[in-house]
Amino acid sequence: MLRQPLLLLARSERVKKLVSTMPVSSGIVSNYVPGESTEAAVAAAAALVEDGLAATLDFLGEDTLDAAQADATVAAYIELLQQLSEHGLARHAEVSVKLTAIGLMLSGNGSGHKIALENARAICRAARNAGTTVTIDMEDHTTTDATLAVLAELRQDFPETGAVLQAYLHRTEDDCRALAHQGSRVRLCKGAYNEPESVAFQDKLDVDKSYVRCLKVLLNGGGYPMVATHDPRMIAIASSIAADVGREKGTYEFQMLYGIRPEEQKRLAGAGETVRVYVPYGQEWYGYLMRRLAERPQNLSFFVKSLVSKK
Repeated sequence: MLRQPLLLLARSERVKKLVSTMPVSSGIVSNYVPGESTEAAVAAAAALVEDGLAATLDFLGEDTLDAAQADATVAAYIELLQQLSEHGLARHAEVSVKLTAIGLMLSGNGSGHKIALENARAICRAARNAGTTVTIDMEDHTTTDATLAVLAELRQDFPETGAVLQAYLHRTEDDCRALAHQGSRVRLCKGAYNEPESVAFQDKLDVDKSYVRCLKVLLNGGGYPMVATHDPRMIAIASSIAADVGREKGTYEFQMLYGIRPEEQKRLAGAGETVRVYVPYGQEWYGYLMRRLAERPQNLSFFVKSLVSKK
């Protein structure tokens, strides 16, 4: 009931300014985003590795319509990858990249596809030099075909590049079949964007059923599934399917968001599972925060108290 209004607020600059100035809501931000700088991101990754976890780091930003901003995002990723390498973290930490943050929506001298592809290649090259990998994040459904097209071209030179698929989209089971091949890394999540009924399941049960169907495809395939969920039932189901199909630990992994169920992350890692934590950082944290609140409405009470107490 609260999910759609929160997702609409994610695009409100006015609410963003209000939230960013309030100490309580700033506390909410720090629960999900370790900081705005490269140093903060690297420190968060180091702490996770110390706890036996892996990381994927996301320099926040999307829907970029400015070429200079896209270039700055690429530079930020290259700096991050250099820092991960210098701190000896690259074996345990990779990066996640949204194509709209690096030029997919740009036009002018070149198509957005071409710009995003070349920028993604630069990041993938830096990741390979650092000794790690890149995963291309999925965004709203209007970019799905374009994202998969760029991914296919990237994988010609960088086959280790990871994909992300969202179970709430009607198309995703077929996309899983197309990507469940040897050497293919695929992160499966439920999806966090406000999508229309024409392209996405609206009922939670239908999304869960789709997630399980997609899990079965990926875990029975030849690739490396990355099971992105905080849902205890989905974690148990994924573990059961993996055991049934003879998957050894380390041939797949679990992924969770920074600050969500940290004890469960450690428990799974302690049981021998590979667990990777998605660590967002940077100044463009607002849309990310609102989607997290939409996913976990129990956190809304803190947010509302912050708004009410604003002087």
